[in-house]
Amino acid sequence: MNLPKISTPKYSLTIPSNGKSIEFRPFLVKEEKLLLLAQESKKTSEITKAINDVIESCTFGNINFNDLTNFDVEYIFLKLRAKSVGEVAEVSVKCKHCEASNEIEINLDEIEVNKKEPLPDKVMLTDKIGIIPRYISAASLGVDVGDDVNDMFSFYIRSVIESIFDENEVYPISKTSKEDLDEFINSLNREQMGKIEEIIECAPKLEKEIQFKCVKCKKDNTYVLSGAESFF
Repeated sequence: MNLPKISTPKYSLTIPSNGKSIEFRPFLVKEEKLLLLAQESKKTSEITKAINDVIESCTFGNINFNDLTNFDVEYIFLKLRAKSVGEVAEVSVKCKHCEASNEIEINLDEIEVNKKEPLPDKVMLTDKIGIIPRYISAASLGVDVGDDVNDMFSFYIRSVIESIFDENEVYPISKTSKEDLDEFINSLNREQMGKIEEIIECAPKLEKEIQFKCVKCKKDNTYVLSGAESFF
């Protein structure tokens, strides 16, 4: 006997990095189990893989996780969560005056990606040497870089460089060894490094400004929630 099949609604969203419109469906029980198991593992690689699998399934295989930026993934997953679990999420925010915790309800459908500045075509480090920048890719999210601060710093710097160029040649990062790239990064001065760090700082993010009156001290607060972790 064939059991009846439950139809699933379809929605659409626009991928922030490229403006492409795609259809998606809410995640189902099978995918929710997958996410819970990955979360329980507390392993970055497993959590990233689970998010990868859920996004690809819920967008009907029409997008490739590896073609997305990190903020694309955050945005798409936020929209999936909103249509799957509910548009309203409760977040805990500390008062800036007395540090009391305040539970604030956020409408996830109102969260958008804040694009502060366009990604520059190139960044000159000297008169003759520069880099072609890129946004951090979704594929980087699953890389375990450990807890060492220096390793994490180097990883994120490497992640925003597409290629290095001088007056004679372009050197793609994909064809450059980690050792050579680390040597290049370590040779930069503070001003040059600051130009690369600015790319990370100005990258698009999920953001929403909220205003609330503290439940304890009754003072007004204005707070900007930033990054996917702020909304879960």
